[in-house]
Amino acid sequence: MSTKIQIPAGLTVQIAGDKIIVIGPKGSVERKFPVKNLEIKQVGAEIEVAPPGKTATYKALEGAFAAHIRNMFKGVQEPFVYKLKITYVHFPMTVKIEGNKLTVKNFLGAKRDKIAKIPTGVVVKLDGDFITVSSPDIELAGKTVSLIEQTTRISNRDRRVFLDGIYLIEKQGRLILTT
Repeated sequence: MSTKIQIPAGLTVQIAGDKIIVIGPKGSVERKFPVKNLEIKQVGAEIEVAPPGKTATYKALEGAFAAHIRNMFKGVQEPFVYKLKITYVHFPMTVKIEGNKLTVKNFLGAKRDKIAKIPTGVVVKLDGDFITVSSPDIELAGKTVSLIEQTTRISNRDRRVFLDGIYLIEKQGRLILTT
């Protein structure tokens, strides 16, 4: 058994060993699949993921890799977009984006700035109290959102009282939290 994934029109796929590169109109995504014995090859206008056996482990890997490849196809056609909200109650904090760094000043009255590094391949925009993160690579976009949220993580305080922070509110058009 093997899983076959149809390559959408307008996309270019390059397979070199355990690395797959997908190029589309909105960018390119590159990913390594370092698993022995699992064969990923291009057959015409399809990508075939073929495990060597029928064990549960290989079937799970086959399904996971197929999902990753589909996400690569989606990302190069329409980037993955996440929205975050800047929230403060006690101290007015300011957020700036300079180059590949997001800087949070005056978080809970702290003198030291909090900095999140933005990986290459991710576009971060600031619009008032909202931050938009977009990338053709779903993992890079999710990692960036996590890094931004972690800069304002609160510990040793009551989360019901100290509501300050940057929180994910929207993921691919689906509302996560109400604003």
